[in-house]
Amino acid sequence: MREFDYVKAALPLLTPRTTGLLTAIHEAKGRCSVRASIHPDMLQTLVEVARIQSTDASNRIEGIATSDKRLNDLVKEKTTPRNRDEEEIAGYRDVLATIHDSHDYIPPTPNVILQLHRDLFHHTPLTFGGRFKDSDNVIVERDANGERHVRFVPPSALVTPDLVASICAAYADSMRDGRTDPLLALAMFVFDFTCIHPFNDGNGRMSRLLTLLLLYRNGYEVGKYISVEHLIERSKDTYYEALAASTVGWNDGTNDYAPFVNYLLGVILAAYRELDERMASLSLTAPDANGNALRKATKEERIAALFDHELTPLSKADILARMPDISMTTVERTLKTLQDAGRIKKIGAGRATRYVARQS
Repeated sequence: MREFDYVKAALPLLTPRTTGLLTAIHEAKGRCSVRASIHPDMLQTLVEVARIQSTDASNRIEGIATSDKRLNDLVKEKTTPRNRDEEEIAGYRDVLATIHDSHDYIPPTPNVILQLHRDLFHHTPLTFGGRFKDSDNVIVERDANGERHVRFVPPSALVTPDLVASICAAYADSMRDGRTDPLLALAMFVFDFTCIHPFNDGNGRMSRLLTLLLLYRNGYEVGKYISVEHLIERSKDTYYEALAASTVGWNDGTNDYAPFVNYLLGVILAAYRELDERMASLSLTAPDANGNALRKATKEERIAALFDHELTPLSKADILARMPDISMTTVERTLKTLQDAGRIKKIGAGRATRYVARQS
């Protein structure tokens, strides 16, 4: 059985690229902390949207989905699950809430991981929730033609409990040692968890929940306000490529953690930059009627400013996600005003409708 030492394994990861990502994340975290201390009310407006996006994205990566309205009602606990997909969505909602609210009291130990997995499947009739896999499994992927191929063969069910205990111990050792950046240790831990593939089902969702748990426990609470799972879903192809690259040689302990570590650090940095942008939007100012003293920008001005700085087309949902304190009615009214003024143009129709700034 292979062994894990995250203190030792972190040393070759300290390349200029990885160090640059770590430095950028630490700086972004500092900026957001300053803004949060000045305007703590801003962050609360982002929490609800992030929870919905996280629950939606992490499940959709696994092919689990429901309608937007049902999703919103499930996350807000305004309804009960109607089918298997919704049962699993409700389970993710519950575990996500537990991690958001109680992360300081949830250490990454085998028993805790089993309890979180049990809660993930609490709403389903399945009996394997909270138990390690009882048979060997494989990690498969689909090619462009829809054909399934085995990407990786995880260790057997017999050694799974010991391996999970080993990565938990290695992570705890790295935290006690104090020389390893927590972001490197958590990325290696999550990657090894994914390779062990310890459950019959729910491994991908558990890996993303554990990512949030370890981020929060180390003071990186960006996932409360910006959905890390949504960013992973948006870069799903790169996510799987990084996993595949770091998996080579895993069973004999010769794998390279760098591809996955750098991918995950890139996602965390993207989350902080998005949070920075959203907080800047919430505190946007504009000249008064005389063009002198600054005043707080109106909601309409904030929407208009979004198009001034965004090159990619935006849907109404994109705007609402970035500005959760603004109502759909205000968004629709402002979009019509901007269209009538020739500042933006409409692309597509129906659910595919997007809006983009007109280039002069």
